[in-house]
Amino acid sequence: MVVAAALVWFGGAQLASRGFDWRLAAGSLTRIHWNWLLLGLIPMFGTYYGRALRWAVFLRPLKEKPSIRNILSATVIGFTAITLFGRPGEFVRPYLIAVKEQVPVTSQFAAWVLERIFDLLMALLVFAFALSRVHASGVQVGEKLAWVLAFGGKIVTVLCLALLVLILSFRHLAEPVQRRLTKALRFLPEHRFTKVERWIEAFVQGVQSTRSDGALLLVFLYSCIEWILIAACYWCLARAYSGMMTFSLVDVLIYVGFVSFGSVVQVPGIGGGMQVVAVVVLTELFGVRLELATSFAILTWISTFVIIVPIGLLVALKEGLDWHNLRRVGQELST
Repeated sequence: MVVAAALVWFGGAQLASRGFDWRLAAGSLTRIHWNWLLLGLIPMFGTYYGRALRWAVFLRPLKEKPSIRNILSATVIGFTAITLFGRPGEFVRPYLIAVKEQVPVTSQFAAWVLERIFDLLMALLVFAFALSRVHASGVQVGEKLAWVLAFGGKIVTVLCLALLVLILSFRHLAEPVQRRLTKALRFLPEHRFTKVERWIEAFVQGVQSTRSDGALLLVFLYSCIEWILIAACYWCLARAYSGMMTFSLVDVLIYVGFVSFGSVVQVPGIGGGMQVVAVVVLTELFGVRLELATSFAILTWISTFVIIVPIGLLVALKEGLDWHNLRRVGQELST
């Protein structure tokens, strides 16, 4: 998040200091190969199905045969909520899955934590690859961006190790921690203690999938497939701009690595730092003109975030869900 925030700050400074030719930006849209852009939607939609399959693995300790259809619909609605509401929308998906699959809500918050950990781990690995390729290529970057890259290189290894330790702690220490917390909270009034005890028990149940070697391997496999699909989508986007930009597969992976951190910062209805980070990477690392980089960044955001919104709205309408209530649920659970 620190790296993303630094890049957002740098991008804002760059955009403020340069002139912007709106005609050139609009003209780039007329030269896009729309067949590649549409083709890129196939792997992007595939990521939602992959996420549903991975979440089903998290659910199995609680429910032997979870419904992929229920998880998929909750996933589509949940990502629509993130785009519309920002980070409070993150909590809509675990809430809906818990309701649909009739399992404790707290257990699905635990599954959400596990998903975030694996996604962050994959993003760090891709980011580490991006950093290594930038340094190996000898690309000349400005002084301001250079310190961001240097700082990012130092924290990636630390964060990866921290995430691995966290996964292992869930695997081996969840039940001992549960017992100690339960014992330590005995001073609470009986009705409060009973409620907290249920929450702790449900959370531990939610991370039970980490105790199985087969489940962990399957989660890691689904995570790899998900990021391969994301890279495929970005590759199609790059091909849509062929003739205006020349990207190799390695260039696409570098772009994915940096932009994945921009998506950490979300603003309701806008997206957040993702677009700014994309512009910074394109202009500073690849020498793309600001106007062209801006149009590419906006299409990246639309293809990876906004495109799911109409489908999510239709699915929610079909299921009779009230978006006002979902927003309230997301805000209450995030506080």
